[in-house]
Amino acid sequence: MPNIVRAALVQAKWTGDTASMVDQHEKHARAAAGQGARIIGFQEVFNAPYFCQVQEAEHYRWAEPVPDGPTTQRMCALARELGMVVVVPVYEIDGPGFYYNTAAVIDADGSYLGKYRKHHLPHLPGFWEKYYFRPGNLGWPVFNTAVGRVGVYICYDRHFPEGWRALGLAGAQVVYNPSATSRGLSSYLWKLEQPAAAVANEYFIAAINRVGVEEYGDNDFYGTSYFVDPYGQFVGEPASDADEELVVRDLDFDLIDEVRQKWAFYRDRRPDAYRLLTEP
Repeated sequence: MPNIVRAALVQAKWTGDTASMVDQHEKHARAAAGQGARIIGFQEVFNAPYFCQVQEAEHYRWAEPVPDGPTTQRMCALARELGMVVVVPVYEIDGPGFYYNTAAVIDADGSYLGKYRKHHLPHLPGFWEKYYFRPGNLGWPVFNTAVGRVGVYICYDRHFPEGWRALGLAGAQVVYNPSATSRGLSSYLWKLEQPAAAVANEYFIAAINRVGVEEYGDNDFYGTSYFVDPYGQFVGEPASDADEELVVRDLDFDLIDEVRQKWAFYRDRRPDAYRLLTEP
């Protein structure tokens, strides 16, 4: 019997405040559950604007604890109610001066499974992330969920192949990649890098981007979110480049074994020869 997982992602426009943004994503989650989705993921720091377009201390106010903060707790209750796995990217505070770009992973029974902290932080005009975040320090966890093994890689991370591979070696079947990437900077890479990573690591990827222009800068977030399979093929059409959208797709996890038998990349790895990649 096919191992089909109905999965969802949301690309959204900033509403102007956290309360309405969280309400809006909750509505999307309910709509996805109504369509039979069993897992959903949101965009990078989904409950806030992309404040990293500026460097201002006032924006530390968007941070909250994970998992004990209000957003993660609310999403735990929602996951429990809907019977849905939820990937929740937020700005995390872990004590005074300790801030991270984080995604919580919540199982379908509402239990908090853990979090991923973004490893690679850009620092250039429009993306001043090192002002706000410390580099991730929790490795590349893969979480056993009701739908399978789920990993997370956040936005700028996608340019670095090592984390994608670490997630594959840890058994990920689908990796959610919540992002905030703007038109013109590297948009031509958007439909190139994640499909290539899906092929190289032989799993599904959910690539999520914000959409629209927000109040703190000129970044034009171009959406175009999508699911891609282990063959590097889009699962259905990518989302709009201008409008908010809920994307729901059926992912055939049997393709993972099929591709790994056909393209034996894991068999033919040579970790014994890769030491020079990390030596000083």
